[in-house]
Formats: sequence, C-alpha cells, structure tokens
Amino acid sequence: MRIGIAGLGRIGAFHARTLAGLAAVDDLVFYDLLPQAAHTAADELGASVATSVEGLLASGLDGFVITSGTSTHAPLLRAGVAAGVPTFCEKPLAADLTESIELVRLVTDSQVPVQIGFQRRFDAAYRRLREAVQGGELGVTHLLRANTHDASPPPEAYVPTSGGIFRDCNVHDFDILRFVTGREVVTAYAAGANKGESYFGEAGDVDTGAAVLTLDDGTLALVSSTRYNGGGHDVRMEVHGSAGALAVGLDDSLAFTSAEPGVTFPPGPPHDSFMDRFGPAYRAELTAFVEVARGAIPSPCTVADALQAFRTAEACARSLDNGRPVALTDIPTLPE
Repeated sequence: MRIGIAGLGRIGAFHARTLAGLAAVDDLVFYDLLPQAAHTAADELGASVATSVEGLLASGLDGFVITSGTSTHAPLLRAGVAAGVPTFCEKPLAADLTESIELVRLVTDSQVPVQIGFQRRFDAAYRRLREAVQGGELGVTHLLRANTHDASPPPEAYVPTSGGIFRDCNVHDFDILRFVTGREVVTAYAAGANKGESYFGEAGDVDTGAAVLTLDDGTLALVSSTRYNGGGHDVRMEVHGSAGALAVGLDDSLAFTSAEPGVTFPPGPPHDSFMDRFGPAYRAELTAFVEVARGAIPSPCTVADALQAFRTAEACARSLDNGRPVALTDIPTLPE
C-alpha cells in the first residue's frame, strides 16, 4: 500500500516510522510546508517527497494521513475527501465547532472512510476497562476519574493555535470516557488556573484545568489536565463501581511516589511523553487505519465521535469563561 503523510513534525515523523514498520505498507510519500522536514524523514525511511498537497494526493495513494498543525486539519481533510482517498486525521477534526460540524456533514455525504486519531481507544488497558464497565463486571458505575498531565509545557508558539487546554488536551479524556462507558456527557462545569509561564494567560488559555461532568445515566466524571506535572507524563483513568474498581495507568511507570513509610511502588521510571506512553496503541491505531483504507473494516473512530468529544471540550471552555455549568444541549451539533 502507498500511504501519504502531510505534516512531518514530531507526531508526523513518529507515525511515519510506525507505518514504515507495517507489513502492508510498502511505499510512503511525504509533504510538509517546511520541505526540509519532509526530506529528513524521507531520507531516514526511504520515502519520496511531494512538493504540494495536490501532488501528494495525485500520487496514487491508498491512504492519506494528516499530522500537520490543527489549523490545517480542515482544509487537508476536505482535500482528501475531494480526492476520494481514505483519510486518517489527528485530532481535532477542525479548530472550531462550526467547521467541525460542516466536516462531519461533508464526510458523511461523501462516503469516504475517515478515521480520527484518538489512540487511547487502541490501548489494551482502556479496552479492558471498557469491557469491564459495559459488561457489568464493576456493577453500577458511580464515579470516574480521568486525567492528562503533561510533564512539561508545549512551546509558546503552539499555545495560541491549540484551541485551549480542554480542546487540545482533555479532548482525549472526553473521547475515552464515551468509549469506555458508552454514555454521553450532558453537563460540564469547569475551572482553570495559571501558575506557570505567562504565555498561557496571554493566549487566553490556562495551564491547569479541571471539570466535573455528568453523564446521561447520572454518573459523575472528574477530569483534570495540567501542562506542569513534575512527576512525569501521567495519563490515567479510574472507574469506581458498586462491585469493584479498576484503573488504567496504575503500573510501574505511574508518575507518583508514595508518602507511606516503606512503600517503594512504583519503581519507575515514569513516562516522559505521550509517544512513550502510547507506543503500542499508536501502532494498533495505524494498523487499523490500513485495514480501513483497504476497505476491510469500518472506521473505528469516526468524525461523529470526534465531534462529540469536541462538543464536550467546547462546553468546558464556555463553562470556564462564564463560571457556570453548561448543558450539552446548548452546544450546537448536527440537526436530527
């Protein structure tokens, strides 16, 4: 299969190496606004380089992977759909809610297969948690906790275009909450704080966020994020039920040390990035996309899924701005 990648920055180069290691992929073509980034990755992996998006999409692709900046996702996805090429797009679907809704309509009408990059759906522990919750193993679910805590903040230039911490960071938590529980969020109440670099506040963002979500069956979910977790990269999820409790991320790399005398767990070392934390999940995700591109399976993470996660992020952002709970019925979506 011949796969094209637009965007050869950190995650794009990482995905390129992963795709190069898949038996079904025998040819890669790269494009980046910075030609040197594309050429560097191509030299490493024996790929070819296109000089434009149009040239990339006209090169006989079996699949198109979008790993460029958030502001480019929507136009590139439109181009992929117009070319009729099965497309993988890193989250988010688009930079704002209105365009996200338009893209869902476009993709649905086109019938072009599109998969969105929420890699936690492919992590073995999250899948085990989903099985336990939806199979009734934990009894009645009362409370969930989910967090995305980065070990260090992103570059200053990234923050103004990120969409804010809830859309950029916690959107992964919002998607995986839906995946694990099979439920939808109905209300969101969020707060945020800035105690780190001033550039977060200057961009209208926060470096730490928290939200209380209510699901449609009355379950409460507590979600948090921070750009400054000195213990390491920390992504976890806990489910507390009437018949038991189960957690994702409670392993030797847990980004904590214990204050209890004599306790040496966890031995470490902690993860230092999302690529370190989710390497096998990324491989499973892109393996699935190859099957989507071949027409063997439907998309396991659709544009409609991406829209639902983004709507929760939008509700949290509005709650943060207004200091009150926001109902998801107040957040626009596709008409029935």
